[in-house]
Amino acid sequence: MNTHLERFAQIAEILARHGLGFLAGTMGLERWLPRHPLMPTAEPTSPVRLRLALEELGPTFIKLGQLLSTRSDIMPAAYLSELSKLQDGAPPVSAEQIRSLIQQELGATPEQLFASFDDEPLASASIGQAHAATMADGTEIVVKVRRPGIVNRIDEDLEILQNMAAHASRRWEAAADYNVAGIATEFAATLRAELDYLREGRSAERFAKNFSSDPSIYIPKIFWETTTSRVLTMERIRGIKVDNIEALDLAGINRGEVAERAARAAAKMIFEDGFFHADPHPGNLFIQPGGRIALIDFGMVGEIDEKLRSQLGTLLFAFTSNDPDKVSSALRTISVTRPSVDRGVLRQDAARFIQLYEGLELREVQIAPLITQMLAILRNHHLQLPREMAMLLKMVLMTEGMGVRLNPEFNLGEILRPYAKTLAQEKFSPRNLAERLGKAGLEAAELGMILPEKLRTLFENIDGGVEVHLRAEELEPLVGRVERIGNRLVAGMIAAAFIRGIGELTAADRERLQTWQNPLMGAGLGAAGSLATYLVWTSRRKKYRGSR
Repeated sequence: MNTHLERFAQIAEILARHGLGFLAGTMGLERWLPRHPLMPTAEPTSPVRLRLALEELGPTFIKLGQLLSTRSDIMPAAYLSELSKLQDGAPPVSAEQIRSLIQQELGATPEQLFASFDDEPLASASIGQAHAATMADGTEIVVKVRRPGIVNRIDEDLEILQNMAAHASRRWEAAADYNVAGIATEFAATLRAELDYLREGRSAERFAKNFSSDPSIYIPKIFWETTTSRVLTMERIRGIKVDNIEALDLAGINRGEVAERAARAAAKMIFEDGFFHADPHPGNLFIQPGGRIALIDFGMVGEIDEKLRSQLGTLLFAFTSNDPDKVSSALRTISVTRPSVDRGVLRQDAARFIQLYEGLELREVQIAPLITQMLAILRNHHLQLPREMAMLLKMVLMTEGMGVRLNPEFNLGEILRPYAKTLAQEKFSPRNLAERLGKAGLEAAELGMILPEKLRTLFENIDGGVEVHLRAEELEPLVGRVERIGNRLVAGMIAAAFIRGIGELTAADRERLQTWQNPLMGAGLGAAGSLATYLVWTSRRKKYRGSR
């Protein structure tokens, strides 16, 4: 806390002026709070005060608020609604500065690079400013230029945010439960990536490749000759904004078809490509003649890796099983936080949730209420979704909202149903089971090589009368390997034995311990071997317990 003192003081003063002094104190800013409380400048509701404070704090905090407005798993509805009003606007940068930046980056003036360049910006946001231009062949383009000095300013604010999050986690139980330090770290990585226009250009090209065989979806072209990390040149998109219902009707566009087309594109991104546009708000979708959908702004994207795909499959399978135990277990499994959860209450909440949809097929379900209710359960139990999962659910919610606005009869569940069914079935396909068993065999083989040596060393030390000091962090890798094999009972027995003391271990019969070791030694025989090992191991444990 010895650097950025002026900015710390400014943040504390703004929060206090908006009636958020408690928040400032929790984040370690109490030394900068004014001695005499300031009267709040906003109406007396905390969501409004928070929004106004974030707007005054500048680009980094506006982006943070926009991120939080998508996190239904951690933010109450009133805050979501208010933070969604945050506007990412900024006073325009002068034409002279923009021209100078283009020349620094591209080595030539706008007149030398383009057939025309409009000094009046199309839009001015906190990170970049967009200008209309044309190429020599007449192609209309948009040149996006990063604001001068914005990287240094954002870097400073991100460092401060991470410091404040660390303080809050130590002082406020809710902050620790909701992993605010982790959120701050992920937000920093996301925002820094958004500063890089090369990354946005590569994302656009990836979408273009994924939809190259679909004429109903259009992705603008990137002009790499005039693109760098600070300047992005892309084809200009014209069309009707997707939420302009009157203009769509006047143009004779079938709104129902547009809604279905957008939903199928979203489903393809999620279930087939594993790469999705994470901010499909109306300003980023344009409807062109014939109902073709053109997408822009690829600064915020999400990727579905195998782990996230598996988590989605687990969740979908649990919901279709109508089993509250499976649902509550799935919610705990996908959560990135590990707070103390009352499993009985969580199971009751899961049972009530299931009852709302029992007997209904996915095509009969409205997706938005289902997701909202699931997120409320997570929030109530301080369970937090992985960032990519939260972005994915936000994208699904926005897609359904847009579809219903275009066509009140729109049903996203009908479109998602075949994809979701396939994903849930994949969870227990022979190929996936074989892969999981193979991994278990490798884990067991590794453990089988390590555990005997660890136990042998332990007994040698005990026999020699040497005092042994064990630290929990030294046991975690060993116990972690046992747990990953799937036998949490053995992990619990090992942990309990150490907790009760070395003396209790010495009283155990070494021959019985040896019967646990031997199966592990041969566990590297592959998937079938690991499964057989597990069965033998279990029967020997039962025999051992019965002989005590």
